Amino acid sequence: MSAGATEETPFHLQGNFAPVQEEVTAFELEVDGALPPELSGLYVRQSANPITGTSPHWFIGDGMLHGIRIEKGRAVWYRNRYVKTPYLDDPDVERMSETGQVDRTVSKANTHILRHAGKMLALEEGSFPYIVDEELCTLGTTDFDGRLTSAFSAHPKICPVTGELLSFGYGQLPPYLTYLRVSPDGKLVQSEEITVGGPTMMHDFAVTEHYAIFMDLPVVFSIEEALKGGMPFHWSDDYPARMGIMPRDGRDADVRWFEVKPCFIFHTLNAYESGDSVVLDACRSSEVWRKAGEMAMGDGRLSLHRFEFDLKTGAVSERTLDDRMLEFPRVADARVGLENRYGFMLDVGQKDDGSPAFNGLVKVDLETGRSEAHKYGEAAASAEPVFVLAEGADPNSDEGWVMSYVHDESRNKTAFTVLDASDLSKPPVARVELPQRVPYGFHGSWMPDPA
Repeated sequence: MSAGATEETPFHLQGNFAPVQEEVTAFELEVDGALPPELSGLYVRQSANPITGTSPHWFIGDGMLHGIRIEKGRAVWYRNRYVKTPYLDDPDVERMSETGQVDRTVSKANTHILRHAGKMLALEEGSFPYIVDEELCTLGTTDFDGRLTSAFSAHPKICPVTGELLSFGYGQLPPYLTYLRVSPDGKLVQSEEITVGGPTMMHDFAVTEHYAIFMDLPVVFSIEEALKGGMPFHWSDDYPARMGIMPRDGRDADVRWFEVKPCFIFHTLNAYESGDSVVLDACRSSEVWRKAGEMAMGDGRLSLHRFEFDLKTGAVSERTLDDRMLEFPRVADARVGLENRYGFMLDVGQKDDGSPAFNGLVKVDLETGRSEAHKYGEAAASAEPVFVLAEGADPNSDEGWVMSYVHDESRNKTAFTVLDASDLSKPPVARVELPQRVPYGFHGSWMPDPA
């Protein structure tokens, strides 16, 4: 429990969920072990870090970036920086005006970060992206030269074949869903309204080499909860569950919708084409949020799940690939939208208070069904695993490195940790203890230096 926490303090303001107070810079950090010499670039991850010290929900804190720069075996620096959004100057700033106009520069910018077309984008699904520089300083928002008029997802996909950035935005008012396609050089070339059943929450989506996959699922916006200031989404038994598949350069009329069993998906692992079918692997929850925004799943069950959509017959098949509670799934960037053999994710659970528990990493071999786990220790908890292929490796192999921040709760210390992805049973190949703890957070990326 963090200093000053009480029985009434919510979990996301206690322990290593609680915000850190300072922006820190440290140079030439000590490396325990040996960082792979081929790695030169930035590892950056997002967390929700309310500047006021409090927030009504874990997902609503202000965005803080935690980055470490690696160069040829050296840990050159660590920095943590707020994304400088309007909330930092005025925590009570309103995103929506009294006339219903949405200011999409008003953002928490707290969910993900990636680099595309030479720009690092800090993302939150309700707003425009924020651009930050290579030292994590905020440069401002982008609306892609005025062409972006909707929200922009926190989970866009970069196609390894074309270099396109594929995204979407969802809204609580029409249009409820907009598909977005950005060229390799950073120009928004398509913005297409997609018809869905209502104000559904769509945290993630998936792409294949030729298709985009939308998840129109039964977690919907609640105006009553929004007016209370909390997380304004809840489960609805009356909202049908379906998924839509559309050519990546298609239009609303081209979407084919497939009914699926009621569920919700926060994160997809990957999708790909197989003959006449599209295959989607995702971390599927049988239900969430019967009470708006609560962390506990109630009677829901989380598992790694496969959907197969037969584009010729219209049939859908579903099956569980792994019945453990797995989340924060990642594949190698080079396999996004292409068939992948390996997936890396967190083994998660729930503590007695309903808060998340992070129990270590799991690698799943989707070809053989075998899996491998890594436990960091009784008091250690990992963040999302980021899988980085080794230089010159087969893109569909597990040859490479798994990066994450790992927090030791017994010492209240956080380290940047690198594992050998081909053998998770081994101790970390490198560990860099950071000058301050990194709160449990969300998503991040390894951004290698340009070749």
